[in-house]
Amino acid sequence: MALSLRDLYVLDAPLCALGESPVWSSAERSLYWVDILGMRIHCWSALEGQSRFWDMPAAPGSLGLVDGGGLVVALKSGIHRFDPQNGNLSLLTHPEVHRPGNRYNDGKVSPDGRFFVGTMDDAPDKQPVASLYAIGSGHHYRWVKSGLKVSNGLAWSPDGRWMYHSDSRWAKVWRHSYDVETGAVGPAQEWIDYLPQWGRPDGAAVDAEGCYWSCGVSAGRINRFDPDGRLMDFGVLPVSHPTMPCFGGDGGKTLFITTLRAEVPPDILPGTPLAGATLAMTVDVPGVPVSAWRP
Repeated sequence: MALSLRDLYVLDAPLCALGESPVWSSAERSLYWVDILGMRIHCWSALEGQSRFWDMPAAPGSLGLVDGGGLVVALKSGIHRFDPQNGNLSLLTHPEVHRPGNRYNDGKVSPDGRFFVGTMDDAPDKQPVASLYAIGSGHHYRWVKSGLKVSNGLAWSPDGRWMYHSDSRWAKVWRHSYDVETGAVGPAQEWIDYLPQWGRPDGAAVDAEGCYWSCGVSAGRINRFDPDGRLMDFGVLPVSHPTMPCFGGDGGKTLFITTLRAEVPPDILPGTPLAGATLAMTVDVPGVPVSAWRP
């Protein structure tokens, strides 16, 4: 079934070369996201209807909210804490300091307050040299998974019992049992085998009904899968490369979607002027609120 893209609008914010990792802050009524290639963190305020940004010293792959304020940001140079109020950036840890050919990619805070972040091979011919990590309190990190090319698609079921994870180059989404008391991650179970017409699985979010919303990057689609991994609905977006959704706004019924511009083929770009824009649309089912990292 095709999704109704009613009330679709574009945020008043600069176009991104590679927009990713949108996160809604209910306390601030603001959306944060990164421009990986533009090396910026962006913020759009629903109260003001305007945006601002901060330049970063290295490519930011993803970010999350921090309990008590501020952001946890995965830069290519490591995992940092960032204070938007004063611009202070402090290094927390760097699990892949030994792999300069990788960079950090998709990241999200788990229901129990751990920042999960994956890496990707930054070379054009990507190899399975990337991994997934969990950053806990005290700046300690734990290896979770390896053998990845482009770690992506992190999200959790509404009850926190399942963790979802994808690899954009394998075109698969896995699910893992998850223990919200200990943060233990169970073995991978193949959950969704992406078909070519769905695009490659990129960033994702989960709604209150337990449905997994996944951007089909390269197909211009947002795909909604039921808790059993079956495609329920999809929407064709006015961009060719959507990257990641998140829920926010009043009642959690606004779906924000970041997009990319840098990798859109030159013959397609003139027909997609919104490439790189950050989109928003109204949905019927609210999203599961994303937790904050507990340092």
